[in-house]
Amino acid sequence: MKALVDLGERALIERIRARAGDVAPAWVALGIGDDAAALEPPRGAYDVLTTDSLIEGVHFRRDWSSCRDVGHKALAVNLSDLAAMGARPRGVLLSLALPTTLTVEDFDQLIDGFVTLAAEHRVPLIGGNLTRSTGPIMISVVAVGEAQRRRLLTRAGARPGDLLFVTGTLGGAAAGLAILEAGRKRDDLDAEAAACVARYEAPEPRLRCGTIVARSRAATACIDLSDGLAAGARQLAEASRTGVVLKASEIPIQPGATLDRALAGGEDYELLFAVSPRQQRRFLGTLRVMKSLPITLIGQLTNARDFCIEHDGRREPLPDGFSHFTEQ
Repeated sequence: MKALVDLGERALIERIRARAGDVAPAWVALGIGDDAAALEPPRGAYDVLTTDSLIEGVHFRRDWSSCRDVGHKALAVNLSDLAAMGARPRGVLLSLALPTTLTVEDFDQLIDGFVTLAAEHRVPLIGGNLTRSTGPIMISVVAVGEAQRRRLLTRAGARPGDLLFVTGTLGGAAAGLAILEAGRKRDDLDAEAAACVARYEAPEPRLRCGTIVARSRAATACIDLSDGLAAGARQLAEASRTGVVLKASEIPIQPGATLDRALAGGEDYELLFAVSPRQQRRFLGTLRVMKSLPITLIGQLTNARDFCIEHDGRREPLPDGFSHFTEQ
């Protein structure tokens, strides 16, 4: 079986180019093949840029996840950031640091996972970088989007009294990670456990939902839940200079997960919206087209600068979410 060292950099770049395809949107003036990419600037809109990285041994393990799933996730986490801003993706840059012993088959699978999701959301791969790693696989992505000037969603636009809505279900990704860490065999997983593993390995960015809400201007703020609901709610409230109360009984927990995993587990990549009570009907109306995506009212922002969760009428401090630089 061939390894990357058997092909060399130029051949690998050609494999990426072949998988990405040559058809690009009109706004891509220059894509893969030059020293940098060039995009036509969006008229009357902001450029919205985000970047994120996946490191082998920190964000994934190859004895757990396929390289195809790793490629998918590397793009998904970046598209989720654009979704939280209400931005439409315009292009992505992919940088890879890879061990020379990686097989060509695994390389192809990683790229296929990436470009398949890119094609699903009509976002072109416009360039990047390829280098050797003497250690783990390292994947860095830069995603470029656009948002109309008065339709950009941020964390800082909410006000006391705004309602908090969340998409989908929570806790599944953290439950899936726990299943993999426990060494459970995939063939022995029931449907609930398998669905949780899938949430961890192949998250789905809520791009359509984010752009629909931004276009309607029905939400005052938004954040994606990469580090857990508690962290996301706290960060949105801090940016908007409010407090927050979440209702434990209303939080939509994925089957097979727990409230603790929903609050502090992370990697669900759902969206948390703040919505004025006067805009509640409009907000829900704009999302009727998202028929298969649950939208749940789970709390409210407050004047008091406290971050709480309510259990049966009792309020407790929100737990901390995931952080890379604390003991796990």
